[in-house]
Amino acid sequence: NELFQSVKSKYKEVFDVNDKINLDSHSLYYVVGQLQNYCLIDAERDAVADAFETFIGYALKGPQGQFFTPRNVIKLMVNILNQGIDEKVIDPACGSGGFLVESLRHLWNLLEEDAKYLGWNKLALNEEKQKTAMTLVHGIEKDSLLAKVSKAYMAILGDGKGGIFCEDSLELPLHWNIKTQQSIHLNSFDCLLANPPFGKDIKIKGREKLEQYRLAKKWKKNGNYYIETNKLNNEMPPQILFIERCLDLLIDGGRMGLIIPETYFHAPRAQYVMEFMAKHNIFCLIDLPHNTFRPHNNAKCIAIFLEKNTKQQDKILMCVAEEMGHDHQGKEIFRWDYTSHKATNELWDDIKIINSEINELKKLKGKGDNWTTFVNKEEFIDNIRYSFLVDSSIVKKTKVYVPRYYWKEKTKELETYADKKGISLISIQELISSKVIKHFDGHGSPESENKGKGDIPYIRVKDIVNWEVYKDPTSKIPYNTYKEIFSEQKTLHECDILYVRRGSYRIGSVAMISPFDTEVLLTREILVLRVLPNNKYGITPYYLLYLLSHWITQEL
Repeated sequence: NELFQSVKSKYKEVFDVNDKINLDSHSLYYVVGQLQNYCLIDAERDAVADAFETFIGYALKGPQGQFFTPRNVIKLMVNILNQGIDEKVIDPACGSGGFLVESLRHLWNLLEEDAKYLGWNKLALNEEKQKTAMTLVHGIEKDSLLAKVSKAYMAILGDGKGGIFCEDSLELPLHWNIKTQQSIHLNSFDCLLANPPFGKDIKIKGREKLEQYRLAKKWKKNGNYYIETNKLNNEMPPQILFIERCLDLLIDGGRMGLIIPETYFHAPRAQYVMEFMAKHNIFCLIDLPHNTFRPHNNAKCIAIFLEKNTKQQDKILMCVAEEMGHDHQGKEIFRWDYTSHKATNELWDDIKIINSEINELKKLKGKGDNWTTFVNKEEFIDNIRYSFLVDSSIVKKTKVYVPRYYWKEKTKELETYADKKGISLISIQELISSKVIKHFDGHGSPESENKGKGDIPYIRVKDIVNWEVYKDPTSKIPYNTYKEIFSEQKTLHECDILYVRRGSYRIGSVAMISPFDTEVLLTREILVLRVLPNNKYGITPYYLLYLLSHWITQEL
């Protein structure tokens, strides 16, 4: 208790006067004994964030969209942003401080290089490190508990706690605390890293707050592009407003790395948001694995890096990570050896490999090259698997900013394997064009109040299991509801193939319609494939079911 009192006195921004440790002496001895041999700061995983996810639980953090960024993703983003030794960085949604901690480490590594070159002694180096922590690293966090955790993290590292403020980043700056207003200014930061809160159930409301943002306005389509109107939305998802606020915080030419749900990078309804970001120089896009935030959140995200108010460069560096170390349950996953058909002892972490590839790219950077533009050099392509270049003009034309859309490496590997085995690869589109198969979407979805009230099965993505259609009795709907949504053009036939084309876990799953499944209602996430008779390949419905289930097809 005496030791804790002295800690409270030293770190008043972290601990309240009335804070106390509610553990008895024996429990305290045990905890210290268990933890004393480990350095939580240097752990590969963010132990503090993991503990918060585990003990605080969804009830408190989930509704606010607070899901923490894995440390390997943070390290990669810090590496790509490549903050300079005198550049100020901010995270306006800093959570437990992951981005701030790694940014500070990055700056300290630069200082250590300078110290060796200039011959500083240890005292001089430590003084520069402390100065850097206090002046160049800043964070804003709305949640008071998380703000304290972040301050504690920074205090342990190097007394950078004074740069972290408990505020609502989306609020008008003039409503911030005076101390915050004195330290945090719009148009003043060189670098920014953030994983803003996101979620379909959280909305930002209030006219005064929303009027700050162009993205809070209604946008309407004008030809191929969207234009801003004068009408203000009544509410907005926070992730959209954070995009604009992050840009507001940067100086012209400032760089930022932002994690945003993937839908904003390709969906037509979100096109205006992507166009807003594309007015700046997009220099890198990272396709993050679907398991990145699982099991705590199911969002599929992309990390975008851009320079504010800078002309778009010719090439965009894109990276694709298939996995990043854990599965949808948070358990470690290991690489699969397709030769021996066994799992290896190597953790399947493509993020770590991409980080190594970025380091190789940095070695190619000439003295006069800007980090964001040197990627026009082509010679690095041969030895790098997950990182590649795409012409920005092509991306702008397709309006698809999802890296795996352009990634050919996996396809090339499977084509090589298929060629060795004498297997011909034919696309679904080719089968459709050749009139081997026809296709149509599922029927649609009923209102939730109709579920469990009738006899007609409503089939969702999760009901496509082991080649069969599971009929959940709790989801059956009335016949009249079925007839309202059903279309004669989408009548199901025996031996039709159901293919999951969208979803969280089951994309690529298939089932066959039995004689007892023809009168069901399908969600639109399911595609119906029908093999036409007397086709030129002699394919039967059963053979198509096999082909769609083959591991090569599933990998593609």
